[in-house]
Amino acid sequence: MGDACGIGPEIIASLWRREVPRDAVVVGDVAVLRRAVAAIGGGLAVAELQGLDELDRVPPRCLPVWQPAGLPAGLVDAPLGRVDARAGAAAARCIEAAVAEIQAGRARALVTAPIHKEALHAAGSPYPGHTEMLQALAGGVPVRMMLANEELRTVLVTIHCSLRDAITRVTREAVLETLHITGAALRRMGLQAPRIAVAGLNPHAGEGGLFGDEEIRHIAPAIADARAAGWEASGPYAPDTVFMRARRGEFDVVVAMTHDHGLIPVKYLGVEQGVNVTLGLPFVRTSPDHGTAFDIAGRGIADPASLGAALAMARRLTP
Repeated sequence: MGDACGIGPEIIASLWRREVPRDAVVVGDVAVLRRAVAAIGGGLAVAELQGLDELDRVPPRCLPVWQPAGLPAGLVDAPLGRVDARAGAAAARCIEAAVAEIQAGRARALVTAPIHKEALHAAGSPYPGHTEMLQALAGGVPVRMMLANEELRTVLVTIHCSLRDAITRVTREAVLETLHITGAALRRMGLQAPRIAVAGLNPHAGEGGLFGDEEIRHIAPAIADARAAGWEASGPYAPDTVFMRARRGEFDVVVAMTHDHGLIPVKYLGVEQGVNVTLGLPFVRTSPDHGTAFDIAGRGIADPASLGAALAMARRLTP
């Protein structure tokens, strides 16, 4: 359900009111989901499940909610639109419980509503976000974030760290690992020979070393390594133009070095259809392309389109 104080619960309720997915269960707090249904004007009953195996018995026009053990008491009293440690703790617990169900074979994929990183930190979580938490729950496997919509896919070498730290993390090994993860993921999505464009780190991709030499020392050698391994990787390209080329169909995906380099182009095209996919996990995980939107939480006006796109993507990626 994401952060209980954000829009996650109400976009879930809005999505169910629109299309009533029959293959999905909400992992969350029953009272919080009932509050969310009220926020969107009703039209749904909330069915409390004792386990995921009860989904088939849920009546039509119901929102099926499984509340795992260990959620904070009184979570529904946490104020909407504000950082609250209880909401952070609940979000973390729901993620842990959902992953455990997948690992036990009782579920096939995970779609996460937005969490708030400050709330997660306030709850004492050591993880800066979903990606790092899921990585730990999966045993520390190398993972990468991909953001995708109908026009553009982008994968990040570095994610939730300062820009200063991100630059030091752009190494030949990190870029090559990203290219391997990206190529393998796109093959699983049906692209047998994915065309991978690699964006540079510096302006004009370093301009031959005039504006920085990370392209020469790390990025270009990693591309050569990936090509030697059989991937159709090319670059490094100037970061300010490569996304336009990919959008026009020249490439299937762009690998970007830093968080904002890669995410701004996709989000600029519209967050309503963007989907975040965690590559490298032993299970499918997707999420909407937006945050908790504290400024409109509880008003019942949040658009569930990106959540719907994330659910559709999870279905397409699930064996």
